[in-house]
Amino acid sequence: MMRFSRRLAPALTLAAALLGTASTSHAEPVAQARTQAPGFYRMALGDLEVTALYDGYVDLDQKLLKGIAAKDLQTLFARSFIDGQRGVQTAVNGYLINTGKQLVLIDTGAAQCFGPTLGRLSANLAAAGYKPEQVDTVLLTHLHPDHACGIASADGKPAFPNATVRVAQTEADYWLDEQRAARAPQAEQGLFKMAREAVAPYRAAGRFKTYQAGETLLPGVEVVPTPGHTPGHAGYLFGSRDQRLLVWGDLMHSHSVQFRRPEVSMEFDVDQARAIASRKRVLAEAARDKLWIAGAHLPFPGIGHVVAERPGYRWVPAEYGPLRSDR
Repeated sequence: MMRFSRRLAPALTLAAALLGTASTSHAEPVAQARTQAPGFYRMALGDLEVTALYDGYVDLDQKLLKGIAAKDLQTLFARSFIDGQRGVQTAVNGYLINTGKQLVLIDTGAAQCFGPTLGRLSANLAAAGYKPEQVDTVLLTHLHPDHACGIASADGKPAFPNATVRVAQTEADYWLDEQRAARAPQAEQGLFKMAREAVAPYRAAGRFKTYQAGETLLPGVEVVPTPGHTPGHAGYLFGSRDQRLLVWGDLMHSHSVQFRRPEVSMEFDVDQARAIASRKRVLAEAARDKLWIAGAHLPFPGIGHVVAERPGYRWVPAEYGPLRSDR
């Protein structure tokens, strides 16, 4: 036994040396990736495929939230581990619905209209496996730049060259009226200008079409008027089999505050009283009917359910998992 051990000694010494070298090499620091995963999330809704597309984020000043005491605001932020003093991170999301026959995009992100933290929707559309020319319909919830600027490219051409853009007539009447824009406060005139420039290439091509309340836009899609944030603000209700998804646009900007306190409004609301009324009505309907919700400013992917509780409501986000059509 001793002789066998002595014979193995050189080999064991060599193995230990090699293992030591390997251990040293693996101990070298590994660079951090410092990038996020592509910003898309997919789910099945009956026979429909829904893809959430992340455009980016903006840090909103907490002072933009109106109708709540500062102490109560900080309490609600703390419940969600949000440091409101640094600005409230708010996602900007768009939603792509593949019906099997049509490819419908609801809202298009900010593109070049805002800062460097936004404008990623087109890149995430590509990451999700789709091309802009495959989109045949764009439904806009409203004409604010973080929802509409993405329909045009930086050189003023249609970003979705084969799509028809639809928006409520009331919304177009407000934002595309140059006389109204001229009368608007100086700080708001840029919003009117960006709306006009975004839709311009589609108007020129005859592919910008407004709709009236109650009009059917696409099979299986219902317009849900939610005025207040803007005059013609609207959501879109998609249904397949026994499931329904409401893409509700800017019905809510702060998940940590407005679910629990729906009466809190935003500085950006054109008519704050009507915005509050629309939010309360839709929250009650979403909870009662167990709708899926997709929100433009809810934490990405912004898809989930609303549950009624006292006080207010609770947000239940979608659970990440494989694409399943049996739910």
